[in-house]
Amino acid sequence: MEKDTIERFEDLIAWQKARSLTRTIYQITRQGAFARDFGLSNQIQRAAVSIMSNLAEGFERSGLGEFHQFLSTAKSSCAEVRSQLYVALDVGYLDQVTSEHLLAQAEEVGRIIGGLRASIEKQKKSRS
Repeated sequence: MEKDTIERFEDLIAWQKARSLTRTIYQITRQGAFARDFGLSNQIQRAAVSIMSNLAEGFERSGLGEFHQFLSTAKSSCAEVRSQLYVALDVGYLDQVTSEHLLAQAEEVGRIIGGLRASIEKQKKSRS
């Protein structure tokens, strides 16, 4: 995928999926005991927002190298969200079905970002 063919970060599938994941994270962290655990709810919200933000910021940077770095950070934030979802499951804030759904969403976002990152890496090498 050529970065140049997409004009806005909002057009990135990865960003759209990250936005959906973030919305869902905010919804579940505002319910029940999860809402009262300010530390975990704040941390997972920030990690989810970080995915979207790094995709947007990286896209708006001038070079492929910078975009690649921001994609790496966004992918890492996906892993952070997944890890925190396990904590939420383990302490009883999420049931198994909800947890599996959210983990699948986060994994999908991570896979898409990974594919985009590989594409950008390939473009970087072809321009060298």
